[in-house]
This record gives sequence, C-alpha cells and structure tokens, in this order.
Amino acid sequence: MDAAPRTPSFSANLSMLFLEVPFLERFGAAARAGFQAVEFMFPYEFAVADLQKAISENGLKLVLINLPAGNFAAGERGMAVDPARRDEFREGVFRAIEYATTLNVAQVNCLVGKALAGAPPAEQRQALVENLRFAAETLADAGIRLLVEHVNSRDVPGFTLDTPAKVLDVLASVDHPNAYLQYDVYHAQRMAGELAGTLKAKLPRIAHIQIADNPGRHQPGTGEINDRWLLAEILSLGYRGHIGLEYVPIPDSAGSLGWVNEFGYSL
Repeated sequence: MDAAPRTPSFSANLSMLFLEVPFLERFGAAARAGFQAVEFMFPYEFAVADLQKAISENGLKLVLINLPAGNFAAGERGMAVDPARRDEFREGVFRAIEYATTLNVAQVNCLVGKALAGAPPAEQRQALVENLRFAAETLADAGIRLLVEHVNSRDVPGFTLDTPAKVLDVLASVDHPNAYLQYDVYHAQRMAGELAGTLKAKLPRIAHIQIADNPGRHQPGTGEINDRWLLAEILSLGYRGHIGLEYVPIPDSAGSLGWVNEFGYSL
C-alpha cells in the first residue's frame, strides 16, 4: 500500500459554504479561497452547461452531487423509502446520470427519506432495498458510484437511516458492490459518536467523508469533536477520497477557514 497522504483532499460543499454570493458565483469564490474540489447537493435547477462552465473556468473538480430528493424546500429528504414513488425515484436516477456524466462526477449520494406514517415499515424497507439496488446497478453501468448517507433524526425527525449502522444494515440487504456509505461526522456525532472506531471498522464501505463540528454544525475547532486528531486518524487509516466541508461557517465562509492552516493542512 502507498504511504498515507500528508494532507487531506478537501472539497468545499457549495450548499453550505459561500452562501454570501449566488450559487453559480460560489465556484469562483471557492477557487479564490484555495479549493481545488467542490461538491453540492442538487444541480437540477441549473442548466448543465452553466455548471460545466463554472467548474471548468475555475479549474475545479466536482466530486459529489445528490440524487433528486423530492421537494427539499418543503422538508422532503428523499423518496427511496416510499413504495408509491418508485417510478419517481428511478427517473431521478437517470436524471442524475445525465448531470453526472456531463460534469464528470464519479459518485452520487442518496438521501433515502423520512419514515412514512401511512405505509407498513416492512413495505418501506422493501421499497428502499429495491430502489437502492436499482440505483447501484444503473449507476454502475454508467461508471458512477452510489453513496447512501445517514442523517441524524434530532435535526431531521423521522429520517429513516439516522446512523451509519442503519445504512450498513440496508446495504447488506442491497448486496451490491456499487453501494457505499457516505460518512458524515456531524450526523454521526449527533446520534452515535464512536467516530474513529466506526471509520476504522467500516472504511472499506465508506466512499466519502463529510465533516462539521458539534454543536452548531460549524467548522472544525468550534465544538466538542477533536477534529485535529480525527483528521490525522482518517489519514493514517489510508482514506484516499475527498473530505467534504459541509458546515455552517462562522463568521463567514472565508473567515471560517483558519482552522485548515492551524491544523497544519492546506487547501
């Protein structure tokens, strides 16, 4: 195995950072701050040509987008658990492939949705497994990796997969080599803790990591998580992917990045 890298590869999550400017201007803001990679949740309200231009003109690599997740502004967080929305979910997979192939994105994340009061849990579980298996297979044919994210149910009550363990349990039922865990440090700390232990035990099934401190979901160094130690541990474990900075910046995006140099890293 190659020696572990000396510094993480950070990506700016443009759904959380650089909100001071309109979305298409955030690519330039990220590049000026020193980022070489970005990620964001949903590209679908923008013309793919406009996104492609913003990425290429700023010399950036796009490392992650999400599958369509329903009406996000109205509180929806995905539809994969809904037996009545299989067709909508699958249409979303094909739509994501159109964007991902044009934008050269190698991985797509799925928010599975909140538990439904009107459908039996067993039916929701079956729909979830079948939808994720379809997504894994279809994305694999396009050369794209499927990620599935846990979202804490303290911030998002009712979210179906609110711990890494629940995601991994579903992925075992999906039983497809193209389905991976997206590990979010903030969501994990809110629900289960055991950050380093989980990363060490499950790293082969983790395709992407995102970080934010707790409480408040602000930048590393503002809360209870020993991010300096955790990032060093992630490197020592041999993780080679990007680490998404998906946090609420204080006082602002540019002003929130001092921790990178303080921890001995660079963008």
